[in-house]
Amino acid sequence: MYPPETARARRAILPILLLAAPLVSGFPARLQGQEQVPVVKSEEAPAIKWWHGAIAAGGISALMLLDRPVQRYAQHNSGTGADNVASVVRHFGQPEVYGTITVGLLATGLATHKPGVTRAGGRLLTTLVLAGGTAVVGKFVAGRPRPDESLDLDGFSPFSGQAAMPSGHSTMAFALATSLADEIHRPWATVGLYTVATGVAWSRINDNRHWLSDVAAGALVGITSAKLASGRWRIFHLRPPSVLAAPNGMGLGWSAQF
Repeated sequence: MYPPETARARRAILPILLLAAPLVSGFPARLQGQEQVPVVKSEEAPAIKWWHGAIAAGGISALMLLDRPVQRYAQHNSGTGADNVASVVRHFGQPEVYGTITVGLLATGLATHKPGVTRAGGRLLTTLVLAGGTAVVGKFVAGRPRPDESLDLDGFSPFSGQAAMPSGHSTMAFALATSLADEIHRPWATVGLYTVATGVAWSRINDNRHWLSDVAAGALVGITSAKLASGRWRIFHLRPPSVLAAPNGMGLGWSAQF
């Protein structure tokens, strides 16, 4: 018999993997083929300006006004049912799901000699590395306490080891959802993936592990990472990564134009 947490994890993975199955079976024809044309030309992608960052920071700061009311509401209305749902959906933001999907895409692309699928897996891998690295640095620099550790909303203490902002689960869930949604490019998949990612963010509030602004910051990091990795957005003169796929392997390159 598996421990309850492991059993829930195993039950959670199957429906989420089924949601991602169209990446292989229903990929747009252009990704199934052998062409080397990038999905989005970097020079055509909108560039992130400094004031975009300022607006995002202002929005996160404004959400902090709702942190305590949302936290109180979530805890007062939580129960066994909500906890059970949260224990399932949060796996979408954990390695057993996003790691399995990434490895599955790469392995499928290489095994079936479909460079388009392999490149999609490479873009997803790049997205997750970028999102995860940014989240770790953000946690380290912000040093915000979790709500189950302290109710001091403004208790930021950089480099203290406190790790509430941004939410790592939300970051990885939205990075995965955005990357897959952009690859599948179907309305039903976009709605489904973002719904599950939003469920992950809610689960972290329900579990009293994050404030509302923490999960919003995580969603912002995840979405931005996916858009940068795919070339749909760009920052400064940094080009999107070039994922080179061949029947016997793959490579990854990143460059900047000055």
